[in-house]
Order: sequence, then C-alpha cells, then structure tokens
Amino acid sequence: MLQPEARNLDGNVLRLSLIAYVNAKKRGLVERPILTVIDYSKPSTEKRLWVFDINKGEELFNTWVAHGKNSGSLEASSFSNNPGSLKSSIGVFVTEETYTGGKGYSLRLKGLEPGVNDNAYRRDIVIHGAWYVSPNVAEKYGQIGRSWGCPAVPTQTVKPLINTIKDDTVVFAYYPDQSWLKRSSFLVS
Repeated sequence: MLQPEARNLDGNVLRLSLIAYVNAKKRGLVERPILTVIDYSKPSTEKRLWVFDINKGEELFNTWVAHGKNSGSLEASSFSNNPGSLKSSIGVFVTEETYTGGKGYSLRLKGLEPGVNDNAYRRDIVIHGAWYVSPNVAEKYGQIGRSWGCPAVPTQTVKPLINTIKDDTVVFAYYPDQSWLKRSSFLVS
C-alpha cells in the first residue's frame, strides 16, 4: 500500500491521483499500472515528482521537476493551456511516445482535460532532461531552473524515468486550483 508520509507526498494529493488513475483506467486510457504524480504546490527546491507501481505499491522514483518560467519562480502559481504561454499545465495526462530531439530523449504527453491541458501535445509539453534541474542549481540560485512549460527532470534521471512511464501511463499534475478540482471528470470518485 502506498504511504505518502514516507515520501513527503501530501495524502490528499495521493488520494486524488489514485482517483484520477482509476478513472483513466475505466476509460481504457491506461495500459500499465504506473502512476506519476507531480505536486506543483511544493517549491521547486523539493523533490516533487513521484512514480509509483500501483500493483506493487512501490515508489520507483522521487525527484525534482521544473515548472514553466511564466508559472512562477521558486513556487509555481499560474498555469495555462495556451500555446506560447511558457507556463506549466495541471491535470491528468497520459504518456505517449518517446523521441530524441533538441532536448535529448523526451516523452510526449497527451492532456486529457478540455480547457485545462488538452493543448499539451500541440504545445510540445514533454518530459525531458535539463541540466538546470538539480540540487546544485537549487543550492546556488535558491530554486531550480525553469522550462518553457515542460516538466523537465534531472539529466541523470531522464532515461530510466521515461522508460518506466512511457506508453500509456497516467501523469497527474496537481495544484490546488479550485476551479479544476471542482470540474475535473477524472476526480469524481
């Protein structure tokens, strides 16, 4: 059983992510029992991305993740679905295919929530590695670097993380946005 206290994950965020996972699975959107949780309510200096194996109840990863440069500095507080916003998106996503591009090995995300994150694929919101996502950068600058909206992760983590979550697994990007929390069809238990 997943125990959020052991990994600094808020119990309510874990609960919501599991509800979203179950609803995505009921809709036939999930191929494998892997759940990625991003908690954008935490500052970027904290490890705020977790990957879980749902069947085994195990944490597979806990690492840092960037938010978009226009979402905030140390803490993200503004999110968007709009192309060119350079902001992160919240909500429920499903992982798609991998590719190697300008940011190296990357993973496409498909946003599942109309008006919240359904432009993610068109915006090229992908998981990729970035040198500026590291504890050294956080220590030197008081925050990790920011992306153009992508959930960028440490370069040494990117390949094993992507290989674990690729191909139709759920990514749940949380922020306590009351409008989204009230209207998301994925958060109805």
